[in-house]
Amino acid sequence: MIYYQSGSENTVINRNELEFGLYSALVKLGKRNKVLVVPPDFTRFHSRAGEITTLLYKYYRENLRDILPALGTHAPMTAREIGEMFQDVPQELFRIHDWRNDVVTVGTVPGEYLSEITGGAIDYSWPAQLNKLVFSGGHDLILSVGQVVPHEVIGMANYNKNLFVGTGGSEGINKSHFVGAVYGMERIMGKADNPVRSLLNYASSNFIKHLPVVYVHTVIGRDESGCLVIRGLYIGDDEEVFRLAAELSVKVNFTIVREPLNKVVVYLNAEEFKSTWLGNKSIYRTRMAMADNGELIVIAPGLKEFGEDREIDRLIRKYGYRGTPSTLKALADNEELKNNLSAAAHMIHGSTEGRFSVTYCPGKLSEAEVESVNFRYHDLEDMLSRYNPAKLRDGNNILDNGEEVFYISNPALGLWSTREKLYSK
Repeated sequence: MIYYQSGSENTVINRNELEFGLYSALVKLGKRNKVLVVPPDFTRFHSRAGEITTLLYKYYRENLRDILPALGTHAPMTAREIGEMFQDVPQELFRIHDWRNDVVTVGTVPGEYLSEITGGAIDYSWPAQLNKLVFSGGHDLILSVGQVVPHEVIGMANYNKNLFVGTGGSEGINKSHFVGAVYGMERIMGKADNPVRSLLNYASSNFIKHLPVVYVHTVIGRDESGCLVIRGLYIGDDEEVFRLAAELSVKVNFTIVREPLNKVVVYLNAEEFKSTWLGNKSIYRTRMAMADNGELIVIAPGLKEFGEDREIDRLIRKYGYRGTPSTLKALADNEELKNNLSAAAHMIHGSTEGRFSVTYCPGKLSEAEVESVNFRYHDLEDMLSRYNPAKLRDGNNILDNGEEVFYISNPALGLWSTREKLYSK
């Protein structure tokens, strides 16, 4: 059921309209006494989920009992990040999701179904896992909040991904990521229908229909001045709410380039992107726009690690981003990778398969560290002087020396592709 919907390519939903839309839906839901909110973490700051969570607290007050950021495998939020993203919400309401220990398996999707949806590429069973607080916390309303936007693992982010991955467990996250990697990132990105989404939809339909989950989805775009605005707000309790948001996101968040791009410069905000686990969105979201033998330059002043989880960081340092064949061979030969399929999937996702180069310009990783995982390295300050983010605009730029570069100020906000690759099967 849809409780509220508003949005178009040209819509701008301001704070008052956001509050009106949200509260209109909450009135339809009726009185609730024990509410759980599941928003994204700081890496999705621009989703406006922080503002929405603040409005939810203002509405429910003492009946909002728990806030569980959907960390997935990300590092827990700091007190500073919580204060900045969720203003005026008491920090004692926030819980930390422990993806390795604090989960329960709520059902198992059979291997026969995975084989069917992946064309025989995968035939293992998949455990649908949730944080215990979500599944058995006794809440009479669970509000899953987040932005629908193109995503490398599941085509379009949010809906039930926020629960089964954002509050999921080690095995569930590992195996679902690997489904997407084996099926093929470029066959998935920007598509609402794909094997990973089918997997989660199966779990929703069969294992959690009794849970009082309502989804609050935003679609974020840029206005004529380049400022981020809410283009859509969709609130509902079934797949239709995701479909509506995804259809708008296709119109708002996709940039179709006429010709493949030879040189792309991506800037990673230091507060949001501290690892290649997150920073490789610069690769994921641009790969379908990159020309063969093109160059992707990633300016990353906050980059200090590869994986946000210590074990995954170790595995990335050991095996690197060396392409699908190399990763699959390492997977076959090493139990530690078999036990961390999301790490293996990430290594595949982060490789260009040798088609174009990636040069990282990190603030806190050494040249030796960057090159050890199969990326190129360049000094941050030198690259900032060449490609000053304050002087570049999103899209095509011609520099004083005549060089042409395509600039992206935040890769998490969209998908860049040629028309041919975006609409290929």
